[in-house]
Amino acid sequence: MPIFEFACSECGQSFEELVFSASKVDEVVCPVCGSEQVKKKMSTFASKVSGSGSSFSLGASSAPSCSTGSV
Repeated sequence: MPIFEFACSECGQSFEELVFSASKVDEVVCPVCGSEQVKKKMSTFASKVSGSGSSFSLGASSAPSCSTGSV
């Protein structure tokens, strides 16, 4: 059950919603104005770094970088 981030096209409110299945993403409504004109936002995720206590790392920053071989 992932939590997605959404933005309302009507009032501009950003919010998170627990969505029980991928087919239900289209049924999300804005909690402020009730509009069905919401868009799912791209978001990063946080993961706990092994053996580092309470430190967290963003998923996008932990991805390996691509090297072209040139300096």
